[in-house]
Amino acid sequence: MADGNRWEDLRKQARQLENEIDLKLVSFSKLGTNYSGSREYHGNSIEDASDHEKSDTAPLLNKANSEHMFETMAMEIEQLLARLTQVNDQMAEYTQNISVNSHNSALLHTLQRHRDILQDYSHEFQKTKANITACAEREDLLGSVRRDIDAYKNATQRRTDLYLKENEHIRNSDRLLDEQISIAMATKENLQGQRGTFNSITQKLSNMGNRFPVINSLIQKVNLRKRRDAIILGFVIGICVVLLLIYAFH
Repeated sequence: MADGNRWEDLRKQARQLENEIDLKLVSFSKLGTNYSGSREYHGNSIEDASDHEKSDTAPLLNKANSEHMFETMAMEIEQLLARLTQVNDQMAEYTQNISVNSHNSALLHTLQRHRDILQDYSHEFQKTKANITACAEREDLLGSVRRDIDAYKNATQRRTDLYLKENEHIRNSDRLLDEQISIAMATKENLQGQRGTFNSITQKLSNMGNRFPVINSLIQKVNLRKRRDAIILGFVIGICVVLLLIYAFH
């Protein structure tokens, strides 16, 4: 009776662990889907920002939370699988210790079924874990490539901005030079106009002198008188200076 109770306890523990593992695997599979979707979503968040705002199915898990939940859940499932393996080993040990009878074949069949379930769960767990790990590695690689591309684009954009600023400075310099050249041309035209005016006045005076010889002669006499007066005044000043020097030294 005690042996029967032990077998039932082991079967109860095995079924309980199998139910827990089954629920954990379902959650683990969903986590893998959300994990992959989350990494793709964050990897494309810059390019698809407008689509993100409109989408109602965007994953809510971020990268850090997904990785933490993945590691935690994987550890929990591994512990449950280890416990289930231990229970199956205890069940196998029990079947080996009991006497061989007609009931033993039913126990072996039950043990084999639990072992098959354990194998299926282990296989499913390893497959899901491998898929998530491969997805993480692929996304990390794509993320690294994407970061390199973004860095190259940013560097190219900065160079383009610098070229545009330099081009703007050159255009401003050209505009200032054009303004200075325009001012110089206007000044030249103004000086040429003044020169023409002075030439015209000189020509008119010359024409008046040629037309009125008396006036021209009078002007020449006035100029000679002024020159003579200047010479006389200079001579007188010179004599005064000499007399002052003679008086100063004697």
